[in-house]
Amino acid sequence: SLAAFPNDGTIRDTRLMHIDLAQAATAIRNGDLVGVPTDTVYGIAADPFRQEAVERLFTLKGRPGLKPVALLVASVEQALSLASFNDLAHEMAGEHWPGGLTLVVPRLPSVPDWIGHPERGTIGVRCPDHEVVLALLELTGPLAVSSANMTGTPASVTCEEAENLFGSDVAGFLEGEATSGEASTVIDLTHPQPVVLRDGPVAPR
Repeated sequence: SLAAFPNDGTIRDTRLMHIDLAQAATAIRNGDLVGVPTDTVYGIAADPFRQEAVERLFTLKGRPGLKPVALLVASVEQALSLASFNDLAHEMAGEHWPGGLTLVVPRLPSVPDWIGHPERGTIGVRCPDHEVVLALLELTGPLAVSSANMTGTPASVTCEEAENLFGSDVAGFLEGEATSGEASTVIDLTHPQPVVLRDGPVAPR
């Protein structure tokens, strides 16, 4: 928990903030936030099924509540525990996952409405191509992950950048850096035709 990383104003060795996968999984289960490297940008992760953890993530970043955060998953199977995929979603996930493509799809009725868009009933899901975060996702299940930055500022790429920005507001940081440094392509598949919400490394057909 955060108690393991006290913010007492003293100068300390920042390497104490670096944690391993087991510690990261425990912190997530305790409702804490954890820094994680991904294939796009360095991110901050929370347990999506703990509303207070998601709210802490939004507060940390100064992120508007109606700007939903995407969920990272280890596989299509994990995504299907959260969302409904049509044929196109299955096709695009099969072609681009793991990788830099976020799919916005209908949220399952069993998933809490603070996950995804509360009014539209949609959710963004992505399987990242980075062994560290994939290993964490295998331990924790899906994670709400947002870029390690204050909203509207450049995203962190390395663990050290995220650590310098957020320090002990986060329970710990997994070492590593982003592979590309470019945020994922986001495509909304809930319309009659796919809608690109954000350009990124995956070019839509």
